[in-house]
Amino acid sequence: MAPPPQSQRSPSPSQPSGKGEVSDLKMQLRQLAGSRAPGTDDSKRDLFKKVISYMTVGIDVSSVFSEMVMCSATSDIVLKKMCYLYVGNYAKYNPDLALLTINFLQRDCKDEDPMIRGLALRSLCSLRVPNLVEYLVGPLGAGLKDGNSYVRMVAAVGVLKLYHISASTCVDAEFPALLKHLMLNDPDAQVVANCLSALQEIWGLEASSSEEAVREREALISKPIIYYLLNRIKEFSEWAQCTVLELVSKYAPPDSNEIFDIMNLLEDRLQHANGAVVLATIKLFLQLTLSMTDVHQQVYERIKALYLLFPEQSYAVLSHLHLLVMRAPMLFASDYKHFYCQYNEPFYVKKLKLEMLTAVANESNTYEIGNDFFYFILLVTELCEYAANVDIPIARESIRAVGKIALQQYDVNAIVDRLLQFLEMEKDYVTAETLVLVKDLLRKYPQWSHDCIAVIGNISSNNVQEPKAKAALIWMLGEYAQDMQDAPYALEGLIEDWEEENSPEVRLHLLTAVMKCFFRRPPETQKALGAALAAGLADMHQDVHDRALFYYRLLQHSVSVANSVVNPLKQAVSVFADTQSSEIKDRIFDEFNSLSVLYQKPSYMFTDKEHQGPFAFSEELGNLSIGGSEPADDILPTQRADEDLLLTTTEKEESRAHGNNDSAYNAPAYDTELLSLDHRTVSAGAPQATSAIDDLFGLGLSIAPSPAPAPAPPSLKLNSKPVLDPSTFQQKWRQLPVSISQF
Repeated sequence: MAPPPQSQRSPSPSQPSGKGEVSDLKMQLRQLAGSRAPGTDDSKRDLFKKVISYMTVGIDVSSVFSEMVMCSATSDIVLKKMCYLYVGNYAKYNPDLALLTINFLQRDCKDEDPMIRGLALRSLCSLRVPNLVEYLVGPLGAGLKDGNSYVRMVAAVGVLKLYHISASTCVDAEFPALLKHLMLNDPDAQVVANCLSALQEIWGLEASSSEEAVREREALISKPIIYYLLNRIKEFSEWAQCTVLELVSKYAPPDSNEIFDIMNLLEDRLQHANGAVVLATIKLFLQLTLSMTDVHQQVYERIKALYLLFPEQSYAVLSHLHLLVMRAPMLFASDYKHFYCQYNEPFYVKKLKLEMLTAVANESNTYEIGNDFFYFILLVTELCEYAANVDIPIARESIRAVGKIALQQYDVNAIVDRLLQFLEMEKDYVTAETLVLVKDLLRKYPQWSHDCIAVIGNISSNNVQEPKAKAALIWMLGEYAQDMQDAPYALEGLIEDWEEENSPEVRLHLLTAVMKCFFRRPPETQKALGAALAAGLADMHQDVHDRALFYYRLLQHSVSVANSVVNPLKQAVSVFADTQSSEIKDRIFDEFNSLSVLYQKPSYMFTDKEHQGPFAFSEELGNLSIGGSEPADDILPTQRADEDLLLTTTEKEESRAHGNNDSAYNAPAYDTELLSLDHRTVSAGAPQATSAIDDLFGLGLSIAPSPAPAPAPPSLKLNSKPVLDPSTFQQKWRQLPVSISQF
């Protein structure tokens, strides 16, 4: 990390603010550079510590570079480490100064102490200066053949650093071949692991451009190497074992016998104390058995016991359990009690558990038939308890979970009763979440409208403040206006407060609800509809204005057609669009034991976009587009009913991104011209209807015909070499009118 410029640093009382302190350090270091007196190393340590501390807080101490290099001629390993740290920090940004370090680093690479040899080689490879690449080849070659395992281990990583600086130099020196030979013959397991990591990255980066690299990479995933690494896996460290298991997961065994051989070799890795090793082993087992349905299910049963023993040990483990539950919920249905939330768990853990409870819900664990055939709710009862939680986000999530279970086509008798009881809790956030869920339930189960409307009708819109909840209440007021006695008057009160409503979503729902209510109860809603259309046409929000204008023109064209568009024959919604596509879920499963599981996104969604390949992701759309293609323009289908008419532009994009392309309604098809009426057609073609509509709703509005398009201005011809003498310029300047005058 480069030190910030002097002008950007703000000194503090405990830090040096000028160049005097650095100058003093430079003088003291120069005095000690050639000294051999007793206690010199102790004095150097104190000075080195000051230099490192200044460098750490952002003070520029590059002026003492040469003195630090001269003082590095010592056998004290502590001084060596601090000097290497200083050199590595400034060499990358000061290539000229880095040249001064080559001699003493190359000398230290031949030191008798293997620790100094390894540290010097690591520092030499960490300079990251392209002009000094030629000085790395010799020390790296010697390091790979060093008799000490620590030096070989550092050299293996150094080859990878060299590759990132100059790939051609690394390949020309035949370092990848040396790494492969060292990996297969070195007795030290850590050296083998470092060689494997370096080779995987080198050949992985080269695989797209070099056929030879592809062949080498395929040779790395061959049966002899895989079995060689598996037989030595117990010798590796925990993270080295994860590297080996990751490589084995890319190997495709030719037959089932080999699959079982690999699984038998790794059976004890499932009992490892390190969670990363266990997760890597589970990923390998799941991938190996994808084509073997029975064995794949047995793997699930085996790993389920491992997860359920300590599901709360870490968020990472719980996230992987969440992925498995979402992929195979039936296997975890009988273990739903393991997913109950504990009072002392953080929000993110409780949220995962609530999602798992929702996924595993079925007829066996959601209901239990007791005496007298009384339904006793098991899982739903637990979720309903969370609705009274003092933690508001958890209460909201629990109510949503209850609603999701009800939408999974189970017996919803008792669940609807529980949801309606939530409205009696008189808590704003509970009421808001419940209203949204009741709306979705009515869209799927219209037969429950009478029971729900009886309770919803007693809720005052003034007590609902959240936009989504208010929009849901307005939708029900319009959809079931014939069953709610006060629906027209409730909508009229909302229209009177139009200016105070800041949410465009609520205004859009209000326009549609008033239209529905008018066609069901015209005398009571006539005045309210006129006020709503007038307010919508004057609204500054584009979506609200367009919808009000659309309804106004629709009424001008034909009231009966407007009724058929706003109130079509509808079918119950069968399936609600999921938040994630199956393709994304499969990608996450393929990246098991990685950050993708924690983020619940494939890696291409949160890694460097330059390496995403053909996949491109838009956070706004939440959709996967191949080849970076743009989404199609949003065109409202003529056969889509009121729910689609209620969508804003952003909601339409989200609906399309979630795959919600098919209409949930069986609406009659109308002429496309009806849904795209322009000003000229309405005003010129039906002036009497315009006047009648204005008089009917008391609007006093008229949509004037659009003026004829102005003729295109003549194309300008610019003179690239204009010539104007001073007198002519002065004359033309005086002919211009006065634009502004100030005194």
